Amino acid sequence: MTTLRSPEATTADDPRTSRRTMRRVAVASCAGTTIEFYDFFIYGTAAALVFPSLFFSAFGEKASVVVSFATFGVAFLARPLGAVIFGHFGDRIGRKKTLIWTLLLMGIATVLIGLLPDAKMVEHFGLPNLAWAPGLALVILRICQGLAVGGEWAGATLLAAEYAPPKQRGLYAVFPQVGPAIAFFLSSGTFLTTNLIMGDENPAFLTFGWRVPFMLSALLVIVGLWVRVSIDETPMFKAQASERASDDRPTGERPPLLGAIVSQPKEVLLGGGALTMLFCFFYMGTAFLTSYGSKSMGLSRPLVLAIGMGAAVVFAASITFAGIYSDRIGRRKMILISCVVAIPWGFVLFMILGANTPLAFALGLMGTLAIFGLSYGPAGAFLPEAFDTKYRYTGAGMAYNLAGVLGGGVAPLVAASMSSPTHIGYMMAGIGVFSLICTVLMAETRHRKMAEGLLTQ
Repeated sequence: MTTLRSPEATTADDPRTSRRTMRRVAVASCAGTTIEFYDFFIYGTAAALVFPSLFFSAFGEKASVVVSFATFGVAFLARPLGAVIFGHFGDRIGRKKTLIWTLLLMGIATVLIGLLPDAKMVEHFGLPNLAWAPGLALVILRICQGLAVGGEWAGATLLAAEYAPPKQRGLYAVFPQVGPAIAFFLSSGTFLTTNLIMGDENPAFLTFGWRVPFMLSALLVIVGLWVRVSIDETPMFKAQASERASDDRPTGERPPLLGAIVSQPKEVLLGGGALTMLFCFFYMGTAFLTSYGSKSMGLSRPLVLAIGMGAAVVFAASITFAGIYSDRIGRRKMILISCVVAIPWGFVLFMILGANTPLAFALGLMGTLAIFGLSYGPAGAFLPEAFDTKYRYTGAGMAYNLAGVLGGGVAPLVAASMSSPTHIGYMMAGIGVFSLICTVLMAETRHRKMAEGLLTQ
């Protein structure tokens, strides 16, 4: 077998890996996750504000909200499948090529959502028997969004972590992690702008105003593709591919999915459990509380969106602090801290919101997303460090999206069907306990040499 120089040495010690290269990698990983999650979040905002009346009004006022959030949750069921599909290709043909395809799939699905006729439009054209069709098309396109995001996150974090110097993986993994914060700011901002221009209850907003954020996705995808095409494949993957090509022994290598499940089932399951709280708090904040502030607290739609933009800045700061600081104290310890804080917060959140004031809503939303950020910051290095290079894309993606199903798909749907805010808080606290236990059972990854295999410390 050909002896190869350690890819980790290439990134950390080789002067050819310039600051310019790292800046390009940072921009590419951040831009990609920003665009993917912008597309994902505008659906969540629309599911909270307009989809119940446009696509599911036949179910009644309360049930339409539940059904709308169910379509939001469908994407989380598709995310593990996306992680498996795109993870396979990411581990076999490369991170860069796979990330280009995830971006295209997300962009096309999002633009098509913006072009969908709603139920009333279908009836207006004399097709009352097909009034259900737009809702079904919405679900299918939402599944496509889920597949894309399922393949996106692991690839974007691997792009940063596999290029980064070993002692700065937490720092560089922050760049793809702040993408969702920027995306939430942009999605809230675009809805707020169209809402202010057209009016809070203007029929024009419900007819076509809500479509503008979806259509703008096309421009963002073009920019994202340009950025991603301009970067090279990661050194670690190129070294792994070279090893595989130069190995003269009969190949009996497992597919990435089977390799991750057989060799590292603990990391897949416990990694997913450790990040379940993260997803719960994030989507409770970005989707459920957006609806709660408008429907239950009686706050105006523009005010809820404006507060959401402020909250995006808070959790971007939380993500950045936690990711960078995890290079000093460890990824596992930062995630443990966030889980410990999450448990009492679940009990007090709806007590704070019970004041029914804009300040209470702002405190509740910002606190929820700040706690999320303490876990999310180090997660970008934590999961990639936990898996072997051969199936890192697949393994990290499976763990991450397992957490997405439990915390991001199920939790907001269950919360929407609960009649008591107190019970929702108990659910959030219980998920915090679950993630705390899973994190305790995991090992620290900060000192692992990713290029040399799973168990090298």
